[in-house]
Amino acid sequence: MKIRERGVKIGRLQPGIKNCITDVTGVLVGHVTLDFPLDEKDQYACTGVTAILPHEGNLFQEKVTAASCVINGFGKTTGLVQVEELGLIESPIMLTNTFGVPAVTHGTLQYMLKNTPEIGDTTGTINIVVGECNDGYLNSIRELPVKPEHAIEAIENAKSEQTAEGAIGAGKGMVCFGYKGGVGTASRIINEEKNPAEYMIGCLVVTNFGNKDDFPFKKYGLFPEIAQEPKDTPDGSIMIVLATNAPVSDRQLKRLAKRCGIGLARTGSHYSNGSGDIVIAFSTANKIPHQSPELIESAHFIRDDHPMMNQLFQAAAEAAEEAILNSLSQAVTTKGRKGRVVEGMFS
Repeated sequence: MKIRERGVKIGRLQPGIKNCITDVTGVLVGHVTLDFPLDEKDQYACTGVTAILPHEGNLFQEKVTAASCVINGFGKTTGLVQVEELGLIESPIMLTNTFGVPAVTHGTLQYMLKNTPEIGDTTGTINIVVGECNDGYLNSIRELPVKPEHAIEAIENAKSEQTAEGAIGAGKGMVCFGYKGGVGTASRIINEEKNPAEYMIGCLVVTNFGNKDDFPFKKYGLFPEIAQEPKDTPDGSIMIVLATNAPVSDRQLKRLAKRCGIGLARTGSHYSNGSGDIVIAFSTANKIPHQSPELIESAHFIRDDHPMMNQLFQAAAEAAEEAILNSLSQAVTTKGRKGRVVEGMFS
């Protein structure tokens, strides 16, 4: 159940039909969840992979404008250096656990090479983007249960339908504010009376941060405060993926990505020392071909001083906050390695 169904309304802007990142036309999301014992010594696979595809076509041949924002850099992502340099994404955006990054990068590369034979042959190489959080409290992370084939499966599972949330995909083993965290998503509609255009902001998060004492229970009203044993978890992290169909540049996307930090802070995060708090943002409005005979690349962007930019900023903050709450609202009590159990906030 999403947080709105529990009577908690975040912000003033309206969500899209699905209240999901896939409300942004063309965006696809797929999950693979690993949930099984690894041996008889309390080792357990409690992890997974989530794939976000900016559009249904060939992402290498039709790149999307992109940017990233490192709120706190205790993370192990791949691909963000080139995203920052060129302002483009040319692969699925993949999310997994910390030690799963090499395998997921490998699998995603295999998928892209199979579907685009010219990569590394008649064209240059490809930049694979992977983000992570440490799910080692519930998942036997040292056993490396995530394999390259799981990344391929997550990509092939990607759909434009309502995205499953909670303890699924990359969120399977995550812990947030001492409760079960995981995947959450939300969206916002942006429009203006004087402008016939209607734009969408979509946000997907993997939440794995905060202590119980950080969470503002009274602020949101409906959250029950469950008595539980303190958990020896690391500072944690959050991966935030922000999507829009609004025509914005990579510079403007970075500005939007920064506003996701507002939504994160509203839920009680103070960006801990050991937390990897990272935003990856993209726009589907201006697709950039890998090759073109033209000297000049043309694109249209919203003016920075147009009132709609402020709505986009507001939408990014609201969608990020609601996506985090949805991850908590949707997650169920989960068992992992060494018999550990993390309670769902509502289960």
